[in-house]
Amino acid sequence: MFKLRPYQQQAVEAVYEHLRTRDDNPVVVIPTAGGKTPVITTICRDAVSRWNGRVLILAHVKELLEQAVEKLNAIAPDLMVGVYSAGLNCRDTLAPVIVAGIQSVYKRAGELGFYDLILIDEVHTVPIEGDGIYRSFLQDMKEINPNVRLIGLTATPYRMKSGMICGEDNLLNHICYEIGVKELINRGYLCPLISKAGKRVPDTSSLHVRGGEFIASETEDLMDEDNLVIAACDEIVSYTANRHSCLIFASGIKHAEHIAKVLRQDYNLEVECVFGDTPSLFRSQHLDDFKSGRLKYLVNVGVLTTGFDAPCIDCVVLLRPTNSPGLYYQSVGRGFRLHPGKENTLVLDYGGNIMRHGPVDMVRVKEPGNGTGEAPAKTCPECYSVIYAGYMTCPDCGYQFLQQEQQKITSKAESAGILSGQTSYTDYDVHSIEYSVHHKRGAPEDAPKTMRVEYSIGFMQSISEWVCPEHSGWVRAKFESWWRNRSKVPPPHTAEEAVNLASDGALAVPRKIIVKSVAGEKYDRVVDYELTQIPDYALEPGWNDTDPYNGSDDFDEDDIPF
Repeated sequence: MFKLRPYQQQAVEAVYEHLRTRDDNPVVVIPTAGGKTPVITTICRDAVSRWNGRVLILAHVKELLEQAVEKLNAIAPDLMVGVYSAGLNCRDTLAPVIVAGIQSVYKRAGELGFYDLILIDEVHTVPIEGDGIYRSFLQDMKEINPNVRLIGLTATPYRMKSGMICGEDNLLNHICYEIGVKELINRGYLCPLISKAGKRVPDTSSLHVRGGEFIASETEDLMDEDNLVIAACDEIVSYTANRHSCLIFASGIKHAEHIAKVLRQDYNLEVECVFGDTPSLFRSQHLDDFKSGRLKYLVNVGVLTTGFDAPCIDCVVLLRPTNSPGLYYQSVGRGFRLHPGKENTLVLDYGGNIMRHGPVDMVRVKEPGNGTGEAPAKTCPECYSVIYAGYMTCPDCGYQFLQQEQQKITSKAESAGILSGQTSYTDYDVHSIEYSVHHKRGAPEDAPKTMRVEYSIGFMQSISEWVCPEHSGWVRAKFESWWRNRSKVPPPHTAEEAVNLASDGALAVPRKIIVKSVAGEKYDRVVDYELTQIPDYALEPGWNDTDPYNGSDDFDEDDIPF
């Protein structure tokens, strides 16, 4: 007899409470690899043994059917489970629990007979619009039993086109229980995630959206550029040297074959591809080899996002941008499962997905749009806020975007944290520095000004920090410490003086900076420096360091940039 984890028991109890007190259809939200099957099994066993009922479990793909039957038999061998699926050549209608493919049964409600409960796994795949096959099938089942109840289970309670799956007029109406990714990682039930250091943001602004997703042909053309594939493969090989199973999501068949070719020819690696039209025999062989560890690299195009169970995966590579928060989550979720010897899962994001959708435990679900337009987010080069792509003026700092400003695709994986609160530290070489006086937007004219220090770290890429010579108290003390680490000149008292001295060569400059990034937070911070030697700098006659500036101490560091 299997034992439920505490949160799984809570989910079961929440379903029963919902069925007792409400007339609509509940949804249970448990993260990928968090264990929905024990919840399903418990509900099935209770329905059969306690209430003498029957349960129908629906799924939409063959792999999910096979996994459901395998897991039900493994954890509840005493439970009689039948299968109704043309693809599996089974048409059982007598067992108290039937696992069925929706494509096989949606016109055969009468053949299946009376059921008390219908469970839909991966319920986010059920379309909301129109009378789809699930909705049509449910209506037919209600003609047989008007009291039949529908229960949905998913890791992602939202759809690419229509947003949240629950609604008053939807097939599913209310989330009765939900637990998050981060909580299960902290409790030790899911594998910790890390993402590669090295902050780069790809340019997807040229991509158009159709039906809620980037147009596939445009995405593949963008990502299949030869230099990008070659450089990205080089980085993948480097970062997976000590990894065991690397699942790569490509942007199209041509792109996937290009990736596989580079990995084979340039690195002499064994790698296979899986597509929607891959013959069943080859597909099964590739998946078996990958799950067993015989095959380390597996490239796929949109077929291994939902329901693919390979606990050995310890690296997920997103070599495709997606506008779908669900697809992003499901792809990353392939690495959630625990496995002996697996300390964490590395996520390499080459599609800007972490920036677009947020950390995987704080996915931002956008309202459905009209199916056209640009990618939904971009980074302000002034304050590094992630903002809506349509803004020509940054709402946080007032920066004016120029039409020709674009952020280029890069072969480097994005370093945005894959989990909220996750901290990464990244070294950058500094190419040049600019100093300027900054006046906080909307502040009074007599408010203290700051000196903005902008470090150029690459083509059209920079990191800024703000120091505060015109404040007092601890903020002024912090500036003085910053200044004395760089100069033999006494700390100035105004931002203008500081800028003039810095621009005139009074400061040592960093060869490198170390930047702290915290996933889910708006701004990165420069936290350390590798400085050149402090210069010998002679002050002009008349410099006076005896009259301290009586500035304001009304300052909140979290307000930076000003």
